Amino acid sequence: MVPRFKPQINWKEIVSLLRLNNGAVLKFEKEFAKKFQAVDAVAFPYGRSAQWAFFKAIGISGEVIMPAYTCSVVAHAVSLSGNTPRFIDIDLFDYNMNLQKAEDAINENTRAIIATHTFGYPQDLDRLEEMVRKAEEKYGHKIWLMQDCCHAFGAEWKGRMIGTSGDVAVYAFNISKLMTCIFGGMLTFQDKDLAKKIRDWRDFNYKKPPLLKSLKRKLYLICTFIAFSKFFYKLVWWLQFKTPFLNGFTKAYHLDEKIHFPPDYLDKMMDCEAAVGLEQLTKYREIIKKRRKKAEFYDDNLEKRVDWSLPPIIEGATYSHYTVRVPNRDDVIKEYSTRKMQLGELIQYSIPEIKCYQGMDMCPIAKKVSKETVNFPLH
Repeated sequence: MVPRFKPQINWKEIVSLLRLNNGAVLKFEKEFAKKFQAVDAVAFPYGRSAQWAFFKAIGISGEVIMPAYTCSVVAHAVSLSGNTPRFIDIDLFDYNMNLQKAEDAINENTRAIIATHTFGYPQDLDRLEEMVRKAEEKYGHKIWLMQDCCHAFGAEWKGRMIGTSGDVAVYAFNISKLMTCIFGGMLTFQDKDLAKKIRDWRDFNYKKPPLLKSLKRKLYLICTFIAFSKFFYKLVWWLQFKTPFLNGFTKAYHLDEKIHFPPDYLDKMMDCEAAVGLEQLTKYREIIKKRRKKAEFYDDNLEKRVDWSLPPIIEGATYSHYTVRVPNRDDVIKEYSTRKMQLGELIQYSIPEIKCYQGMDMCPIAKKVSKETVNFPLH
């Protein structure tokens, strides 16, 4: 069975866990900033925690414009920071936020915009920046622009790396992301003073995690390495989809319907996580090169069924997922499972449709896409 995703880890990452790794977080911040063309980077335990910390440290209070079709934790971070998410529908072409609708939604209460580069497809940076500039002139206050790069590490818009635009960029590192630190998140900046302000706020409000957590993280990565090996994944797949065993664990931690953070969201990133991240940075360009090649392979060779919509091949995209729209998702997933390939379902909702956000901005295209998309493996 080919897994729907597979973290690109090998023995180097496992060996990195055995070192002392003192000071690895600071080194990882510096190397990450260098790799993704930032002047500074600040590490956090999760991407959502990083986003929340930025809003809190800056003192943002008002509406935050964001896409309706993205991970629910983005909206949770906005809500938990004391702000109100304003959901914007998406384009069918690349599943990114419709920028005309986003511009129309800006008002005197808007304090920030989150531009998510969904599935690794870069948004139009020029239009985003011009939209913010015009709105600031009109309303007479700062509107913060956050680039959500969690699907799009290193993606480019007309040769410009997306994380270099705006005030801040956010990244996340769980095992399903393009690169992993086991868990973890990062903010990158083009302004040293702003980075220092966020780092100082983090150091005052976040705490050093207990030693036991480090041991659990190390065990988690080792178990992940084993579980995704070709010798064991068939068993893992069987436990998850043919028995209630692993599925019960998944549902116990599925937090889409609840505005909530993990209990350790105020822990600092650990040196063992940063050590894994440093190893991942050395192979990141090769990871993206292979994903782009596989996406092009699908585009050339995947069966073109009449009722299927294949994703675009776009210069500068990183293809965190190869997403196909189908009218009968469950049937397609079952069909490919018999062919020993597991297809994924990444975002199974439009955020305004889930219980904790019902009654907010309805977004019909996001709703449609959430019910029709499947992701083909790219590892």
